[in-house]
Amino acid sequence: QVRLVESGGGLVQAGSSLELSCAASDRTFSTYTMGWFRQAPGKEREFVASIIRSGTATVYADSVKGRFTISRDNAKNTVYLHMNSLKFEDTAVYFCAARKATYFEGPRVREDQYDYWGQGTQVTVSS
Repeated sequence: QVRLVESGGGLVQAGSSLELSCAASDRTFSTYTMGWFRQAPGKEREFVASIIRSGTATVYADSVKGRFTISRDNAKNTVYLHMNSLKFEDTAVYFCAARKATYFEGPRVREDQYDYWGQGTQVTVSS
């Protein structure tokens, strides 16, 4: 099993920035497509961002495009989600996910495409 541990969540004011981190225990981290999902109170879990093995291709949900940036450091087995211009509606538990990926795979946006999940970190944005 791959362990994924998210960190960096907290309570911030609207308009501020925050960076989440997800550390993976597996030495094969560089072969995983990585993703971020979130679940707001009373809502289903939704896709936020995904990044391919090499980090050279990413995809974002429309709701966060232009504000959030997903990145990875394969030497540190870590994926990041930098969030700018946070809004109240960004309030959610944010989950890190990993998918065993082939070399040619692009980013993945469905939660059923991922194999491993962290337990989440809470982000609360006050308005």
